Amino acid sequence: MESIVSELEGVLLKDPNPFCYFMLMAFEASGLIRFALLLMLWPIIRLLEVFGREDYGLKLTIFVAIAGIKISEIESVSRTVLPKFYYDDINMEAWRIFTSTCFNNNNNKRVVVTKIPRILVERFVKVHLRVDYVVGTELVVSKYGFATGFIKDDFDKISNRIVELFGDEQPSLGLGRAKCGCSFLSLCKEQSQPPFLNSKNLDQQLIINPLPVIFHDGRLVNRPTPCSSLIILLWIPLGIVIATFRILIGLIFPIWTILYLTPLLGGKVIVKGNPPPPSPATTIANSFGVLFVCTHRTFMDPLILSIVLQRKIPAITYSISRLTEIISPIPTVRLSRTRDVDVRIIKRQLEKGDLIMCPEGTTCREPFLLRFSALFAELTNRIVPVAMNYRAGIFHATTARGWKCMDPIFCFMNPRLIYEVTFLNQLPEDATCSSGKSPHDVANYVQKILGATLGFECTNLTRKDKYNILSGNDGIFY
Repeated sequence: MESIVSELEGVLLKDPNPFCYFMLMAFEASGLIRFALLLMLWPIIRLLEVFGREDYGLKLTIFVAIAGIKISEIESVSRTVLPKFYYDDINMEAWRIFTSTCFNNNNNKRVVVTKIPRILVERFVKVHLRVDYVVGTELVVSKYGFATGFIKDDFDKISNRIVELFGDEQPSLGLGRAKCGCSFLSLCKEQSQPPFLNSKNLDQQLIINPLPVIFHDGRLVNRPTPCSSLIILLWIPLGIVIATFRILIGLIFPIWTILYLTPLLGGKVIVKGNPPPPSPATTIANSFGVLFVCTHRTFMDPLILSIVLQRKIPAITYSISRLTEIISPIPTVRLSRTRDVDVRIIKRQLEKGDLIMCPEGTTCREPFLLRFSALFAELTNRIVPVAMNYRAGIFHATTARGWKCMDPIFCFMNPRLIYEVTFLNQLPEDATCSSGKSPHDVANYVQKILGATLGFECTNLTRKDKYNILSGNDGIFY
């Protein structure tokens, strides 16, 4: 049996300094005050590192970022927010060695060593890196379930726990830095240190890709380095003013003018394809409006589509906040998620005219499309697929945790928000249910052509899967 022990920071992850992950924890689990406090202490933490006191700097970072936060909230952020940023920082050279050494036999042990508290990394390394064991520090938790900010053992005890894990057996290979402060390399038969030049000669057939992070949450788009964190703090007061102004513009001005005002407000809308003209007045021959079937990236998708079409088109909504509905410039129609009731609601709206619907039922930030509900295909043959995509610089527009009423504020706080709208041709009759196709076949076809347009991967994941994964009820872990 072969086994491998790898350090996380600076090896499997490119960045040897975990400070940005604690900034994320402070921002998402506590708020701006703790976020700002940790940033203010960064020069002291950096000074400790310069003078060879990295462990003291890390302990200070852990204390400021975590002390007084409920352990359940720490676990939630570690599950829903941090994995995406860990994944983006994976060192593929180290990962190739890691996979080629131990993934060709299920009996092999795969161990990751980290100075970061175990709870912050365990979800990511066990689910996305397929690791068997995580050896890290443990947080001290009060009897009321709050983290004290202290760790139970010093970092130099980590190597002792590896000895306990393997017993008389010696790990086959150790991947780590020479100066990691919790040296375990001497316990391994073979040692390898960055930059892992030998990884170029590995058998590519043995390489297994990390499991991608499809669902994640949190407000920040990029890792909050000290520099970017300072920019965020300086921008937020101005961003709130700009967001308020942008929302008021949308409420006051006619919708046909907003497309022309968007560049002046720091936004950009890229339109591709040919938008269909407004449906004519309802007649016996034309008893239903057009159903625009859109991919779902943010709560703004229907509004952007209406702005492009320069008319107010009602949008089917699922779980947006009441505040978002109140300030929406276009009519919103909330579904009940009871099938018979929703069928009547959608039919009634289509009888009045055009309608916008996102059959994924929830947003997905990554380049994946969730499974489309087949309900739309049952109700009309006048289907126009629309591929929506967006890019934001600082804040994500939609979140599953926290206050959803803040979604519009964070969305419009971005200095520049770019939307891309691609109109596909209306489905021909032979691609709809009128030709005898099942609703599921039609829904899958629409998902496929929209995925191909955006370059996204189509999945069978649903809204329920998303919230099960984000809540830890996915059966994969926890």
